[in-house]
Amino acid sequence: MSTHTAQTQLQLIGKLILTGDLHCETGLHIGAGKGALEIGGADNPVVKDAFGMPYIPGSSLRGRIRSLLEQALGLTSPSELVYLSKRKGQEVRIHQSDRPDDEVCLLFGRNPGRMERVEGEAVEARSSSPARLTVYDAPLDPESITAQMRDNLDDEITEVKSENAIDRITSQSNPRTLERVPAGARFRVRLVLDVLCEEDKALAARVLEGLRLLEDDALGGGGSRGSGRVRFSNVNLAWRNRSFYSTGAAEAELAAGADLGAVQAAVNDASFAEKLAS
Repeated sequence: MSTHTAQTQLQLIGKLILTGDLHCETGLHIGAGKGALEIGGADNPVVKDAFGMPYIPGSSLRGRIRSLLEQALGLTSPSELVYLSKRKGQEVRIHQSDRPDDEVCLLFGRNPGRMERVEGEAVEARSSSPARLTVYDAPLDPESITAQMRDNLDDEITEVKSENAIDRITSQSNPRTLERVPAGARFRVRLVLDVLCEEDKALAARVLEGLRLLEDDALGGGGSRGSGRVRFSNVNLAWRNRSFYSTGAAEAELAAGADLGAVQAAVNDASFAEKLAS
C-alpha cells in the first residue's frame, strides 16, 4: 500500500533504469491495422518500424502491465473504471481515481477534469499526477531470428498463422490469417521509473509485479488462442540519482543479468530503499 498523501512534495530524487531481454515463447502478434492488404498476405499484419522490422510498441507493453496490475489490485469493478472512449463497439475503459495513494494512477499518471464512470455518476477529478513509469519501444534483435528459423518462416522474419472460426449453427467457416513474430524471437526492453519523492521508492515493487504477471499471461493479440506468451531474462537494474545528471556521478548497479524473480527479491528487500540515495 502506498504512503503517498495529498501533501506529498515532488522533486526528482533519481531514476531506476530496468533493461532486459523479452523472449517470445510462442508467436507474438501486435497488430498494425489492416491498411492495404497484399495478395497472399496476412489479414492482420504485425507492426513494423521504418526498416520493416517488427517491434513491440512501448504503449502496448505499458498498457498490458497497467491492465494486469488493475486486475491484481481489484480495480476493475465498474465503480473503479472510467471511459476513455464511448464509441459504439470501441469502448475503452480504464481505472482512475482521485485517491493520493492510488499506485496505478501514480505509476501511469492521471489528469484532472470531468470523468464519466462506467457505473455511478460522473465525477470532477481534481488530482493531477505525473506518470512515473516510462516504457520505451522494444526493438527486435535480428540475431535472434536464426538461419534455421528463416528457412521455415513465411516471410524473412515473420510467420503466418492460419485460423478458422466455425459458425455453431450453419457450420460455415470463416478463415483468417494472423502474422506473428515467431517463437524464439528476442526483443530488448527498457523501462524507466522516476522517483519524485521518498514514497515513490515502493513503486518499483509494483513494476516488477506487473512484469511477473505478464510472464503468465499474454502480450498482444490472440493470447487466448496461443499467441503472446513471453519471458524476461538478462535483466539489469540501475539507479541514477540527481548527481548522475548534474555532475556526471556513476550509476549504482542493483542487479545484472538476472531473471525477474531475482530482481523482484532485491526490490522487495527491506534495505532496497536505502540504496536509492539522492
